Amino acid sequence: MTESYEYLREPPFGKLLIANRGEVAVRVIRACRELGVTSVAVYSEADEGAMHVRLADEAYPVGPAPAAESYLDVEKIVAVAEESGAAAVHPGYGFLSENAGFARAVGEAGLVWVGPAAEAMERVGDKVRAKELAREADVPTIPGYAGEEDEADEERLFEEAERIGFPVLVKASGGGGGRGMRPVHRPEEFAEAVRGAKREAEASFGTGAVFLEKLIEDPRHVEVQIIADHHGNVVHLYERECSIQRRHQKIVEEAPSPALSEDLREAMGEAAVRLAEVAGYRNAGTVEFLLDGEDFYFLEMNARLQVEHPVTELVTGLDLVHLQLAVAAGEPLPFAQEDVAPRGAAIETRLYAEDPYTGLPSGGILRAWSPPVGPGIRNDAGVEVGDEVSLNYDPMLAKLIVFGPDRAAAVLRLRRALEDYTVLGAATNLPLLRRIAAEPAFAAGETTTGFIEEHGLDEPVPEPPPPREALLLAAAGDLTRAHAPGDGDPFGAGPWRLGGIIRLVYRGADGEGYAIEARRESGRSGVWRLVSGGEASAVEVRFLGDGEIRAVVDGRAVGGGFAADERSVMVSLDGAAYTLERPAAPDVDGAASGAADGASLTAPMPGTVVKVLVGEGDEVEEGQTLLVLEAMKMEQSVAAPHAGKIASLPYAEGDRVPGGAVLAEVEAAG
Repeated sequence: MTESYEYLREPPFGKLLIANRGEVAVRVIRACRELGVTSVAVYSEADEGAMHVRLADEAYPVGPAPAAESYLDVEKIVAVAEESGAAAVHPGYGFLSENAGFARAVGEAGLVWVGPAAEAMERVGDKVRAKELAREADVPTIPGYAGEEDEADEERLFEEAERIGFPVLVKASGGGGGRGMRPVHRPEEFAEAVRGAKREAEASFGTGAVFLEKLIEDPRHVEVQIIADHHGNVVHLYERECSIQRRHQKIVEEAPSPALSEDLREAMGEAAVRLAEVAGYRNAGTVEFLLDGEDFYFLEMNARLQVEHPVTELVTGLDLVHLQLAVAAGEPLPFAQEDVAPRGAAIETRLYAEDPYTGLPSGGILRAWSPPVGPGIRNDAGVEVGDEVSLNYDPMLAKLIVFGPDRAAAVLRLRRALEDYTVLGAATNLPLLRRIAAEPAFAAGETTTGFIEEHGLDEPVPEPPPPREALLLAAAGDLTRAHAPGDGDPFGAGPWRLGGIIRLVYRGADGEGYAIEARRESGRSGVWRLVSGGEASAVEVRFLGDGEIRAVVDGRAVGGGFAADERSVMVSLDGAAYTLERPAAPDVDGAASGAADGASLTAPMPGTVVKVLVGEGDEVEEGQTLLVLEAMKMEQSVAAPHAGKIASLPYAEGDRVPGGAVLAEVEAAG
């Protein structure tokens, strides 16, 4: 196989603009550095200090935080490309990456578009037209219905759903990523599912058009990577399995798929190539299939680089970004189909900034950031320690990719690498990823799109109480900060002193209070005697800084992540993160006051009210949906915590709401 650095005999472009942000922008910028290409970044006001802005050779502002006014503004981005003197534009994925109008505007400005032509993008980007192309290419498709725009009213859609037979899937005609998609199992759920899908599709893709497909329950999601040049060559780079998903968003991807026989692998690869040829496709793209036993069905084609492209790179030894640039520069592919020979196994997990116990996006300053390292481990990150995680965009922070000689070795490496990850300051889905990796069914390769639900991984799990060692590290780090020269006392009213003893009081995420007594160890400089749970330990902090703490606890070396501010202390141990709040005033028993029980009717994050289903004075039942909030392109239903009467609804449909705002007040029945 030709190595990646041999694809290009010289830099393909003098200057390349990357019309994206986050980890994909960083990924392309690093490729530019390797090839001697000047990189140009664009950024919104929220991303002024972002990692991709720091790494790029040049960076230009494109507007305020909302994506619609910055990263999705075609005119602004094309204007920046012209102003910067860029010769080409790479769209990354997400945002405008599959926008044919953007691709066409780039070409009209005399710039090279690193991707398929606008016409090919239009042919495969609309899911209805793409299915027609698939049938033309003799690729199996799922039974469904997609009428003309004026035919797709609710009544006609319902008639077709009954003809297809429930369960059915309502899907947005434009876009992807699981947005604008609703499974419907019973006829009475159909109307609201269609309305919800149309609202989400309109918000995400600018069009509310939807179509229907037969819902294939519990299939595998397998996709084939293709690359095509401008000289008539189309090659597939084999498959990736992306079955493990949450809310239709991929979480874990791997190559090769553990489900495919060699005959099935060859058939799916050939089908993907046929479709690309019929579509007149050029550059990198992905053909997605649903696998039901030995039968596979065309799902959609993504006219861009995929988030999960690194697993293909690791098993083929190819660099897909280098290939994209080579094809865009007019070079022929340096290999034929028979030259591509995958080896080993690679697995990717997506690290999201989200509450691992609710799945809701999370923001904040990254106080500690330490990805795992070692043989066969790759980290594609869009953040570093000190960066702010914004709630304005997709919550993905990074991707962890591992490689092994076979799948069993890759699974073991994944488990270890996930345990070595340290992130403090923003909640992440690391606990969920670890639970997935630990499942015996995952190790056995028994993965389907229902994996999360089947194994109960979508059920809320209470955050575990901090172990004693984590409490000791938190206290020792706190004390070290307090006694650092010039730092003053960060505790405020947190601890109190009596007879040389400092008493620290924390509240864990489980609501429990934890008291620790501390005093300097006599005759041992820098060593603290800490008493927790009636047991004393000697703790010496050897290093504290850069989001890390290293200490000796009772003669044993211990290390983890550490961060603190005026309100809380954050510590990680063995990869698990714990946040300990400092109560405003501890009581004499060392127990912190707990928060009142009860469901919340507050906005978990800034968003927009897209649907109000009740009115003031209405009687509601416990669990009844009151309104729908859209945030970060996802809809969140807000339900009544108990039966009662709606006392107030401060916000109407279309209103923007800040995080923490009260969305409704429900007077309890009786």
